[in-house]
Amino acid sequence: MSIVKLPQMERKMVEELLENQVICRIAFRGEDYPYMAPFQYAYIDGNLYFHFTRYGKKMRLLEQDNRVAVEIETYKPDLHKYCFVVLRGELEVVNDPNERGRAIRHMADVGSKRLSTNFLAAHGLERSEGWQALNPERPFKIVKLRNVVETIALGSPV
Repeated sequence: MSIVKLPQMERKMVEELLENQVICRIAFRGEDYPYMAPFQYAYIDGNLYFHFTRYGKKMRLLEQDNRVAVEIETYKPDLHKYCFVVLRGELEVVNDPNERGRAIRHMADVGSKRLSTNFLAAHGLERSEGWQALNPERPFKIVKLRNVVETIALGSPV
């Protein structure tokens, strides 16, 4: 019996996945065990941006070790079609106000069109504030993935 491997995705398919999805999972090294959490992300000019609340476990883990794995996927309910991308790299805080503002505005724009206001709690916001509350004037911490050392992009057989 031969081993069947998932086919690698073409670069165009990877780009489409990154552009069309809005939620990812980030795996941190953790203390005793890895720690994984979902994040809304912005994909702008080939870069992935994430909003971190200024409190909690994720910030502590990021400060201890900025190396992460980011996973983004899509699939049909019966799994006749599926694909995923895993990018291993480092997260760094975005200090440039223009870059930071662009990422925040992108997340707010996409969120207002595709996500429930219930998801605003993940950004530390009340849903009654609406997506316009996710704006660059507020002290949101934005990080971006850099120094990607490995990209794994696999999908269902065609």
